[in-house]
Formats: sequence, structure tokens, C-alpha cells
Amino acid sequence: ELGGLNVVELWFATNLIAMVGTGEQPSRSPRRLCLFNTITGASKKDLNFRSTILAVRFSRTRLIVVLQDKTFIYDLNSTRILEEIDTVHNPKGLCAFAPNSEWCYLAIPASTSKGSALVYKASEPELICQIDAHESPLAAMAFSSNGMYLATASEKGTMIRVYIVAQATKSHSFRRGAYPSTIYSLSFGPCIDRPDVLAATSSSGSLHMFFLDAARNGRLHSILSYCNSRTTFVDIFLTCFTFQEPNK
Repeated sequence: ELGGLNVVELWFATNLIAMVGTGEQPSRSPRRLCLFNTITGASKKDLNFRSTILAVRFSRTRLIVVLQDKTFIYDLNSTRILEEIDTVHNPKGLCAFAPNSEWCYLAIPASTSKGSALVYKASEPELICQIDAHESPLAAMAFSSNGMYLATASEKGTMIRVYIVAQATKSHSFRRGAYPSTIYSLSFGPCIDRPDVLAATSSSGSLHMFFLDAARNGRLHSILSYCNSRTTFVDIFLTCFTFQEPNK
């Protein structure tokens, strides 16, 4: 019996999962990461840490473990530590990870007082850049599937920004709303080159979709058709413009 779990992460479409327990059982400490084989029903490897594990991410060759004040980059095959990063206080384990083989990027908060992110190339590993995105601390981050773009939102939650990672430059700004709201998640649509849509969920109870390029018109038409259908069960707010403004 596995007991309660705080973290469960699947390694792509395989039988390997990373699990972190709640501490209900001695073998399921929140400070222990278990790489578990679902076919054999046995642990492949256990990794122990000094504090609670808050987030785990996989690529084909890398394992990322986020603690409150540290982030570890492992070689997945040998489970050898490649990089141990001292971080700012990160009680929610906020991070973004792009498991793309070419752009294998990791983003973690760089400050507790403003919305800055440190971006590492996990395949090396090495620090690539710092992105100063907001005046308020970060609440959510997400990479595009190819790792070329990073979306950010602050604790204020009124603005969502998109950055070109390689240049550390802002490409888009979107206003979610005039009143503060907690951003729960950000997610890009699938892409080969540049993504054309970014979705955000928030404590306002709405799903916002922001369009990044000319392909938005076709997407907008199809989504509006869905929203006008009888099967609609969620309110979707569509924002289809970008603009430049001071950091917030």
C-alpha cells in the first residue's frame, strides 16, 4: 500500500513514476523521492533529502527536484547530481521545465520581492539568463513545448507576459483583468516553432486564452463556435490583442 502522496510525476509514456509521500507511512517520507516501477510494483531508486520535496520534473535524461531553498539537477540514468542550486525561499516549489531535447530549460524564482526568474540549461547544466518580468513576486511560469518561450504571471495576476528565452526579451504582454487574481496555471498550445495560443486559469473562476500570432483568427472562430454550442460548460474569456506597458 502506497499511502498518501504529495507528488506524482510520470516519466513520459513509460512504467516509471516519481512519487513523494505525505509521511503517513515511515517509508513514504515527504523528504524521500521514490522512482517506482509500476509493472514490477517495486522501487527502482530512492533519493533522500534534508527537507520536503515540493516539485519533481522529468526529461528523457534529466531529473529535477525542487525543495524550499534548493533545486537539484540529476542525470536520470545514473541518478548522479549534476548541479545543486541554492535558491531564494520557494515554499510552493514554483518552477517551469521544458523537457525538449534541444532546449532543455529550467526556470526558478530569482527573488522573493519581485517577479524575476533564473533560466538554466539543464542539459549542461548552466545558467542562461535572468528574466525580470514583473514588479510583484512570481505566481506561475510555463515554457512552450519547444522551450523557446517562457510565460510568466505575478502574484498580482493582472498581467501575463511571454519572453523569448534565448534573447531574454519580452515578445508579448496580455492583460488578464483589472482586478488582482491568483493565477493557478499557464499552458501553451502545442507547437513546432512559435506557439499560437496561451491559456491561463485563475481564482476568478475563468479560463483565459491569449493568441500570439495570425493563426488566432481560425482558432478564435472554432472556440467561439464551441462557446455558442449547447454543450458549453465553462465560461471562456478571449483576449486577442497585445500591447506594451510599464512593468507591473
